Amino acid sequence: MTLRAPALADTVSTHRSLTPAHARLAARDEAIIRTQITVAQIAAPTGEEQERGGWIARRFRDCGLAEIHTDDAGNVIGRRNGSAELPPVVICAHLDTVFPRETDLSIRRDGERLVGPGINDNGRGLAVMLALAAEIDGVRVRTHHPIEFVATTGEEGLGDLRGAKHYFASRGRGAHAMVALDGAGDERIIHRALGSRRFRVSYSGPGGHSWAAFGVPNAVHAAAGAAARLASLALPSSPRTTLSVGRIGGGLSVNSIPDRAWLEIDSRSTSATALDDLERAIRTISQVAADDENAKRAAGTRSLSVNVESIGARPCGETPADHALVQAAIEATRLVGRQPDLALASTDANVAINHGIPAIAIGAGGRGGDAHTRSEWFDNLHGTVGVARALTIVMTMARLAS
Repeated sequence: MTLRAPALADTVSTHRSLTPAHARLAARDEAIIRTQITVAQIAAPTGEEQERGGWIARRFRDCGLAEIHTDDAGNVIGRRNGSAELPPVVICAHLDTVFPRETDLSIRRDGERLVGPGINDNGRGLAVMLALAAEIDGVRVRTHHPIEFVATTGEEGLGDLRGAKHYFASRGRGAHAMVALDGAGDERIIHRALGSRRFRVSYSGPGGHSWAAFGVPNAVHAAAGAAARLASLALPSSPRTTLSVGRIGGGLSVNSIPDRAWLEIDSRSTSATALDDLERAIRTISQVAADDENAKRAAGTRSLSVNVESIGARPCGETPADHALVQAAIEATRLVGRQPDLALASTDANVAINHGIPAIAIGAGGRGGDAHTRSEWFDNLHGTVGVARALTIVMTMARLAS
C-alpha cells in the first residue's frame, strides 16, 4: 500500500465540488428507501443469493453500468469506466443475510423506524451502492479511475467471505482502493480487519447399547471433554483473542452410547500469530480428548477417531490510519458534521486488506440496530449525511474528473 496520502485539501475540494451531486442524492432519499425495502424483501440466505443478485444486475443495467456479469462465486459486478486506464476503485455491498429462506421478510413501520429482517444489514448498503452507481454516471459525475460496483456473496457466517475472496483473487487483484458499504451509520470507519478461524471437530466410534455395550468409547464424552478444555484455555488480552464453542451435538438416544459427536469452534483475533497458536491448541486438545476417552475403553473395543475440519478462515490486518483512504474517510466524516470513529470488525474489507489493497468498511447513513434478528430496524434519521460521506470518500480516491 504505497499510495501517497492526498492532502486534506483534496477531500475538501472534492466534497465541495460534489455539492450538486449531494443535493441530487438527497432529493432521491425516498427512492433510496423504497429500494432498501424492496431488496430486503428478496430472500438471500448465504449460499442462495441468486434471486437478489439477479435483481441487482437488472438495476445495474438501469444505471447504465458496463461489463455487468455474475462471476463464478455469484458476485454481481458492474463497471463505470474512468477517463484513464487506471486500477479501479471498488465499492462492495454484500447480498446475503443470516435468515433462512422461509423467514417472513415483510418490512413494517414502527414510528420513524423500518423493522424487518435484513432492512439494515445489508438492505441499506445495497440500496446506497445502487444510488452511487446512478449518480456517478460518467457525465455529470466523472472519475479518472474506473469504479467497480460489486454485490458480493457469502459475507455472513459460514459464507466465509466467499465472494470477496473470489473477486480479489481474480478480477479485483491490484485494485486501487476498496470501500465496503455495510449497514447503517455515518461515523465508524472500519480500517482494522478482525481475523477469525472456525473449526468443526468430529468424533466417531463403535457406539452401542448404554448397558450391554458399556465400555466402548463415548463420542459425546470426548466432545464434551474437548469443549471443557477449550473453555479453560488462557487467552491473551493483547492482542485481544477470543474462543467460543458455538455448537455441540451428537448421539442417537438417551439409552445409547453415541457413535458420533461434534462441536464447532469460533476463534478470533487481531493477530495472525495468535490465531496460529490457537489453531495448534484446538488441534492438540481435540486429539487429547479422544486419547483420554480411548484410554478408558474396555479391552478389545474399537477406538474413537477424531477429525478437525477448518470451516472458515477470515484474514486479519489493517489499512493504517495515516493511509490516504483512511484519511479521506476521516475528513469526509468531519465534512458532514460527524466525529470519525476508527474501528475494528470482520467485513468484506478483510479480504482486500489481505491482498494488499487499501480498504475500509463504512455505514451507508441513518441508524440501525438488532442486526441478525427478526426485529432488525433502520431509522433514516439524517440518512442523506451518510450517503454524502460515502460519495465523497469514493470520489476522493477515484479522482473527480472535470
